Amino acid sequence: MKGNTKKLILAALFAALSCVATMSIRIPTPGTGGYIHPGDAIVILSGVILGPVWGSLAAGIGSCMSDLLGGYLMYVPITFVIKGLVAFCSALAYEKLGKTQKSRYIGVAAGGLIDMILVAGGYFICEYFMYGVGAFSSIPANLIQGASGLILSLVLYPILMTVPEVKHMTTLHHS
Repeated sequence: MKGNTKKLILAALFAALSCVATMSIRIPTPGTGGYIHPGDAIVILSGVILGPVWGSLAAGIGSCMSDLLGGYLMYVPITFVIKGLVAFCSALAYEKLGKTQKSRYIGVAAGGLIDMILVAGGYFICEYFMYGVGAFSSIPANLIQGASGLILSLVLYPILMTVPEVKHMTTLHHS
């Protein structure tokens, strides 16, 4: 029970961090009215640290809360699915590739690449039905956002691994 409580608290923390990171810095993008933000780094790390289920819930809930609070209501379910899927796949990539201390960074980077593909592709597909060909304009911005998420997650990962509870949680899922 104690482990589940810690996991729930850490998942809630990552959901809040995802929401705040997404809302904190917004660089507007043309075409769809979206914006580039640093929240994808937290989405990737949610999967890496919490594992596929808890990570996808934390990332999906936190990210879609930023849409809800930011007035992007039609994006709430889309964001929940896409960001949850990014965290889920990031967790699986980390588990598969992060067998050694050095290869864990490869696992985190793989999560960043997955983010770039799923965010750019997922939002494009959904926005195509909403905006038609205007959805193409969101692809470069989503790729830039994904690349920044990849870089930022690689910067934040070693910092987070210095926190004993976070490191312990990561090893519970990836050993």
